[in-house]
Amino acid sequence: MNTLPHKPELLAPAGDTASFLAALAAGADAVYLGLKHFSARMLAENFSLTDLSRLTDLAHAENKRVYVAMNTLIKPSETTAAWRLATRLARQVMPDGLIVQDMGMLELARQAGFTGGVFLSTLAGCTHAESLRQARLLGAERVILPRELSVDEIRALSAGCPDGLGLECFVHGALCYCVSGRCYWSSYMGGKSSLRGRCVQPCRRRYSHLQYAQHSFEKKSPRKAALPASRTKHKKQGDRSFSCLDLSLDVLTKTLLAMPNVISWKIEGRKKSPHYIYHVVTAYRLLRDNPTESGARKMAVELLETALGRGGTRARFLPQKNASPILPGGQTSSGLLAGKIHTNPEGANILKPHFELLPNDYLRLGVEDETWHATFSVSRSVPKGGSLLVRLPRHKTPPKGAPVFLIDRREPELQRILNQWQNRLNALPARASRAVAGTPAPPRPATSPALQDMVLLSSIPQGRDTRPARAQQTALWLSPRVESLSRTVLPRLSLWLPPVVWPDEEERLLRLIAHLIRDGARHFVCNAPWQRGFFAVDSDRTRLTAGPFCNIVNMFTIGVLARMGFKAAIVSPELAQEDMLALPRTSPLPLGVVLSGFWPVGISRFAAPGVKNNSCFVGPKDELFWTRRYGENIWLYPAWPLNLDDKRTELAKAGYAFFAHMREYPPPNMPQTNRPGLFNWDVALL
Repeated sequence: MNTLPHKPELLAPAGDTASFLAALAAGADAVYLGLKHFSARMLAENFSLTDLSRLTDLAHAENKRVYVAMNTLIKPSETTAAWRLATRLARQVMPDGLIVQDMGMLELARQAGFTGGVFLSTLAGCTHAESLRQARLLGAERVILPRELSVDEIRALSAGCPDGLGLECFVHGALCYCVSGRCYWSSYMGGKSSLRGRCVQPCRRRYSHLQYAQHSFEKKSPRKAALPASRTKHKKQGDRSFSCLDLSLDVLTKTLLAMPNVISWKIEGRKKSPHYIYHVVTAYRLLRDNPTESGARKMAVELLETALGRGGTRARFLPQKNASPILPGGQTSSGLLAGKIHTNPEGANILKPHFELLPNDYLRLGVEDETWHATFSVSRSVPKGGSLLVRLPRHKTPPKGAPVFLIDRREPELQRILNQWQNRLNALPARASRAVAGTPAPPRPATSPALQDMVLLSSIPQGRDTRPARAQQTALWLSPRVESLSRTVLPRLSLWLPPVVWPDEEERLLRLIAHLIRDGARHFVCNAPWQRGFFAVDSDRTRLTAGPFCNIVNMFTIGVLARMGFKAAIVSPELAQEDMLALPRTSPLPLGVVLSGFWPVGISRFAAPGVKNNSCFVGPKDELFWTRRYGENIWLYPAWPLNLDDKRTELAKAGYAFFAHMREYPPPNMPQTNRPGLFNWDVALL
């Protein structure tokens, strides 16, 4: 990896060749992109190796860098394909960096002979100082920080960054409601996983909040107290309660210039157009290179306003403001409002635009989940205040005043610039793609111990509940309340660390762990691989298990965890039946699986306006969910729990050594939902 730059690298996204060229033309220092496989933006056009070899040569001729994202989870059946692709990248394309989420890719890239930098994606969940140190120990040369951090938290992480590691910080682009790497919403609803690049963005849809009439419930059995349909009501339309605006730090990026370990400013948008890429990259180049010039700042803000993204938000970047990035009743889709639909006396749909429309402008009527939504191109120039006839299919009947947005613009001057770059690209030869034979060297499989159940409780057990039954272990979420447990109880418990640890929580958590170990606690479940660093190396006082929120799906990841000192691992419940049953045969650690309980569809640091703690909300297809706040985070749960109890025998026969049961108690007034809780067992994890 190159030495740390004098000023932050400006890193641009590219989902196709035109966007790649737009990034170079606008002055980006580096471009990141995905291939046809193993990319967390699989819905972008992405690149073939042959095309990418020429684009990389063009970038290198301009002293620019290219980073390739192989940042999905790698299923057990895909490890050889991922290794071969990484090998072909190393030989044919020779990019400057590889962006990975799955820890198994660290090992696969090493075996592939990849000599560029290996960067940990924001999906890898490096959210605190110890995670940076652990990432460096594993060979990562860069960590991409989460988008939920404040400027103070970024400053603290930069100050504590280990030698040889650089930090990449998002400055502009789409925000997910859930923490990256901690969203299972799309996957739980049918196999299209955000961790596999297939997210269908359920957070962008409308949700209604349940309103309850006065009703009495059975206190002893809240799950059986179904609320009669006649006594439940919710808003017809609902709000986009979880749909975030775009992150836009714009002039605030000046504060990042004083952080030497923040070596890269990242722009999100691998599905965005060349117009967006060119305008946003140009804006942040002005802000980086001329941070004190008012004229440059003003021009940059104007460029961002015409880039055709969503409305902007600073989210949590300014800790004293901590603004919500959500406008539930507002416009959170991309595009610039061009006007609203009017109906003329003949009944035709007319748009009188707020600004001039150019030939080939691309417009969107409404939002994607509305029945009358449509997209269309402009064939001729339309002056500001002029009339554009909007022709729609007969079944598309927009309401009066329906909004129309400009979502892409192909202005002649930008097209001329891109054509010049395209001509330079066409003059370069492409290196032919060559097949790779062989397979990566797998880790040695482990033998499985006797079966055991682990019951994870959401509250401290009382009396006899602390004495587990035979072949059963009681587990608790690690929290300050656990300090009150006696020294006779702690050795019998399994203590689960939270899936997300923010910078200001790390020191308190370290003190709590040290106190519990002194009082006899021995078994801990880490729900991020980096939490290994909270425990002494080679200590015989603790036994560590890698938990299910580590997103463990292949033997190479488990091999890395074994080298880190974990003694067992709980696989991700995202896996479909075939892959879940195949994994124990090749695993270098004893494996467990979550067999039952409420598995969250997502964990967020953003407060959703109007969504209260322990409240229920309804999705567009009458799916029911509920929320609960733990510390700084909001957990979103489906109203139907995960339930693989009927698969227990099959899983045990496949080699699973223990089963986890997550005992989370839903709100007492939650209506009963009769949906199967099989997660992806019966569907393919795409």
